[in-house]
Amino acid sequence: MLIKFMAPVSGPLVPLENVPDPVFSQKLVGDGLAIEPLDQILRSPFDGKIIQLHSSHHAITVENDMGVQVLLHIGLDTVNLKGRGFIPKIRVGDRVRAGQELIIFDSDFIAQEAKSLVTLMIITESKNGKLKRGGSLEFPLELEVESSAERFDDEIIIELPTGLHARPAALLANMAKQYKSEIEIIKKSGGKSVSANAKSVVAILSLEILHGDKISFVASGSDGAAAIKELSEFLKNLREENASVAPIQRGLTGVAASPGVILGKVYQFREKKRVIEDKASLISVEEPRFKAALAIASMELRELQKQSKSKGIFSAHQELLDDPDLMTAMHSLLEQGKDAAFAWLKVIGDQARRLEKLKNEVMAARASDLKDVGERVLSLLLNEETFAPDFSSDCILIADALTPSDVLQMAESKVLGFATTGGGATSHVAILARSLGIPAIAGCDVQILNIPNGEEIVLDGNRGEIRRQLSEKEKEEIELRQSQFTEKRKVALAYSKDAALTTDAREIKVTANIGSVTDAVKAVEMGCDGVGLLRSEFIFLDRETAPTEEEQLQVYQEIADILGARPFTIRTLDVGGDKPLSYLKIPQEDNPFLGERGIRIGLKHPDILREQLRAILRVKSRGEIHIMFPMISLVEEFQEAKAIYNEECQKLDADPTSFKVGLMMEVPSAVLMAEELAQHADFFSIGTNDLAQYTLAMDRGHGTLSKKVDALHPSILKLIEITVKGAKKHGRPVAVCGGLASDGAAVSILIGLGVTELSVSVPSIPLIKSAVRENSFSNNLSISKKSLNSSSAGEVRLL
Repeated sequence: MLIKFMAPVSGPLVPLENVPDPVFSQKLVGDGLAIEPLDQILRSPFDGKIIQLHSSHHAITVENDMGVQVLLHIGLDTVNLKGRGFIPKIRVGDRVRAGQELIIFDSDFIAQEAKSLVTLMIITESKNGKLKRGGSLEFPLELEVESSAERFDDEIIIELPTGLHARPAALLANMAKQYKSEIEIIKKSGGKSVSANAKSVVAILSLEILHGDKISFVASGSDGAAAIKELSEFLKNLREENASVAPIQRGLTGVAASPGVILGKVYQFREKKRVIEDKASLISVEEPRFKAALAIASMELRELQKQSKSKGIFSAHQELLDDPDLMTAMHSLLEQGKDAAFAWLKVIGDQARRLEKLKNEVMAARASDLKDVGERVLSLLLNEETFAPDFSSDCILIADALTPSDVLQMAESKVLGFATTGGGATSHVAILARSLGIPAIAGCDVQILNIPNGEEIVLDGNRGEIRRQLSEKEKEEIELRQSQFTEKRKVALAYSKDAALTTDAREIKVTANIGSVTDAVKAVEMGCDGVGLLRSEFIFLDRETAPTEEEQLQVYQEIADILGARPFTIRTLDVGGDKPLSYLKIPQEDNPFLGERGIRIGLKHPDILREQLRAILRVKSRGEIHIMFPMISLVEEFQEAKAIYNEECQKLDADPTSFKVGLMMEVPSAVLMAEELAQHADFFSIGTNDLAQYTLAMDRGHGTLSKKVDALHPSILKLIEITVKGAKKHGRPVAVCGGLASDGAAVSILIGLGVTELSVSVPSIPLIKSAVRENSFSNNLSISKKSLNSSSAGEVRLL
């Protein structure tokens, strides 16, 4: 019998053997063809019925009246997009005609986010049909079945983080096809059991088997026992998404997000999944219900602000509740007759996805905050208790991502620390963890999601490492390190207000990086020697119009009053394509880190720069006020910015020499011109985060590369050395205000290189002061020389 197919998408054919995924290229799922799509609509290849639509909407299966099942799969590894970029036009059970639209997909987004855009049409259930030349398929309609049954009742818990999607399901089905027996896979859920043909990829996918689901098998046939044994062992050992299941490594790495070393048992935490039915309702009913939930959520956030040490985070959450764009979108859906809970989930989801697309640490943190706020309101709309994870005692939490509310819940429980595959050292979650003294690692290897619950591991927040399979001796050493670190923190806090002097009496100023008035208060409490970096953009973000000169003056003056006679360094507005402002027309760029950001924005929009400079010049302070320009890459950029400063001084009749004017050293070109820049600047402050990513050509917010962006790499240290030497030629001081300054392992090296000020995260102040006191300058000089002669960041850290 001959069956004809319509092409599901337009585009050139690709030999299946050339598809960059062995599951498809080796035809483990079935035979078929691949197409590089030129349009964005997936269509049905024949008349039939939709029998499966994956929850991520990247794969769909159509069955015709002859029992032929075709899997249509858009892109490779697109299950990880979790539905982003796909809009299904049909539902399971719908009858469709050949050529009917099934899924609309965003090809640009998928091409950027996934492994490949190649779209597959695979015959998964054809009763032994095979592909013939010319593109037609021929199927015999007979199927031989043997009897007798073999049961296997032991439960297998699925450990794979993303469940049995196309790739692992294909591996399982291909393995099952090697046996003559009929084999069923059974999923047990909510006291019920559902089964499917274990030899059919589509049937397995239709069960929607997720992480943590319980599975068993039944086989009918002479080789059933052997089949069940192999399949069960396969599922028990399946922990990661590749054709050959690799063992979890003993040592796994990430980014050091919050210091501390702990020994504890793993608790795998999974994000709560929400499915809310789209019910029709009246706006007169839903809007008051929504406003009541907002009011309660706002009250809860005010209470959290009082309880939390990091009040700014929950203040930001409060701002999100008042966000006009969110409220406008919500009102629009309510006017369409949507249920409030359904509408809110959609509004929050849409906005969070937009933020996540920006691929920037700051914006990613805002997406996490938005989800956190969204969950709070949603729980109220659904009359649930605010979601609180059931954390086990004395555990180490492992997750894809966490929210600030999750971290606060840890502080109130017995969670020892946490590790996430997402995020970075600058996210709100990491900042909150540091303020609460919870050791943490971010940007970890995804293998951490496969570590079994209850396994004892070491989390080293100082080095960004997780270690497994520990000997008794290693456990004893870690427990000793834990107690030593706890004692060290206590001592450091007791002496935090004393000067930071090396053992041979050389003083190093330890100042604070702050982003709010609240941070300034906390910094003084922690014993800071001043503020080495005020990230002034917090005044400009999350608002519809630019702050006025008076509004800025009020904030700067309040911080200056808190600091008293301590020095106060204000960085001018540092935004750009990666940190957009709604009221400033900054074009979206393919590579915002190499585009218009930092001082380039200030020079392009001089009115904003001039207004900010006037506000700073009007501050009355007992201590020195320093003005710092960000992202200087050329000498002429600094000269132009300095000229604007001089003009504003003249307008206000202010003495230009009463303020020190310097720049951020965060671009290699500026470092190489340090001596020339020092002729015009009063000081340098090295931003090691950006300097590292520009030097190593690795985006520090990149999902897999971020852990390699280590500012202790010898190349970065050599650039710091060049900066210090250039500054010394003209008697200019050099500070480090990037993440490296807060890294205890780097203190001796930076001092040895000639850095005289370390501007650090507020919670790090006591420990960094303590680290300064541990060595003499001569010893620091020796360590720094050895570091410069090393060949990797790993070698430097061993020093």
